[in-house]
Amino acid sequence: MAKERTRGKDGEAPAPARRASDRGHYGRLSRELVLATALDLVDEEGLSALSMRRLGARLGVEAMALYRYAEGKDALLDGLVEALYLELVERLSAGSPPEGATPPDPAAWRGELHRIARATYEVCLAHPQAVPLLTTRMLAVPLARRPLAVLKEHERVLALLRDAGLGPDRTAAVFRAFTGWVLGYVAVELRAMVDNPEEEDPAFRLGLHRMPPQELPRLRESAATLAERGGPEGLEAGLDALLDRFATD
Repeated sequence: MAKERTRGKDGEAPAPARRASDRGHYGRLSRELVLATALDLVDEEGLSALSMRRLGARLGVEAMALYRYAEGKDALLDGLVEALYLELVERLSAGSPPEGATPPDPAAWRGELHRIARATYEVCLAHPQAVPLLTTRMLAVPLARRPLAVLKEHERVLALLRDAGLGPDRTAAVFRAFTGWVLGYVAVELRAMVDNPEEEDPAFRLGLHRMPPQELPRLRESAATLAERGGPEGLEAGLDALLDRFATD
């Protein structure tokens, strides 16, 4: 009787000893290609559609060929977080001064935080299906085990605050507040609000008939406004209010 193969933590079998071909529809695989394709799959079909088998089929290779680039489903999810942060780096680099330019004014740290917040917002709205990973994987993965791209972005914000003259305790406090505000704002922007997309009447579109009017009068009254996105303007207004608190403390 053949010995049953041990399955990984995510329920998928690990790669067999033999090497699978890593040349697919797009030529030879690379980690960057694998993660970019995984992100495309999630963008189109959601996180529940992501599996090594589905990703392999999209790339034109056997699923076991992917284990060279991600050890399993959890590693693939961490790779998606990495891909989001790498895109953030690209957006920030596009707006950075050229190498050799005058060093930035330390007093401009608030403006730089605004730039980081807005770029993060743009990345998240470009990939809404993957955004939950920015919270769930951070809850599951210890700091030192997070992708290097994530750690470098943490380092960027912390160095910005320290260079601006904030002490260690104040730096940590602003870092927590900044991170919490940006990710929280994005979560509110992307939360599901529409109950019936095919319905033209705003009240039925939002499903207000499902909310008891005597118990939820203010929620029913505000639902239509809450369903509208606050946009980057709301993000930046809230960030200014938050930073004002630390600037005057």
